[in-house]
Amino acid sequence: MTTHSPQAAAETVRAAYRNMTGQLGNLGLDTATPAGVRDLADKTVKQTRQVCDHTLNAFDASVSTFERSFDAVGQGAAAFNRKFIDIARRNVAASFDLANSLTGAKTLTDMVELQAVFLRKQFGILAEQAEEVRALSTKVTADAVAQMKSQMTRGASETLQTR
Repeated sequence: MTTHSPQAAAETVRAAYRNMTGQLGNLGLDTATPAGVRDLADKTVKQTRQVCDHTLNAFDASVSTFERSFDAVGQGAAAFNRKFIDIARRNVAASFDLANSLTGAKTLTDMVELQAVFLRKQFGILAEQAEEVRALSTKVTADAVAQMKSQMTRGASETLQTR
């Protein structure tokens, strides 16, 4: 059983390369790359590098745009959370007020009347709260869209200026 080492394999490849280039030299073929081909390759590499740099700059601008847009969306989400917490606190406080009133009721009729008044009032409050959420939703959406438009416009301007 024979084992092959990486060094032996590398030496075999080197020997095959030397043999091949030697045979090409014996054929009288010039194995040197013509200057025109080298110049063309150099020019192509430089142009490709410029395109790549430009593309990377545009990509970086896009990433910045998305980051800023996500910041605006995140701020909107935080505003929604604060609004819902505020609404929940007000509703819990109103429910405790009802419970407190009910403990002072002397008759079943008083209790039913307190609950009826509470429910009528609460339906009005719920409509107001729905309007608050709708208004906030409209504002958050408009702010996020404005932020995205601003960032996209700025990114497009920066991209055009770098050309």
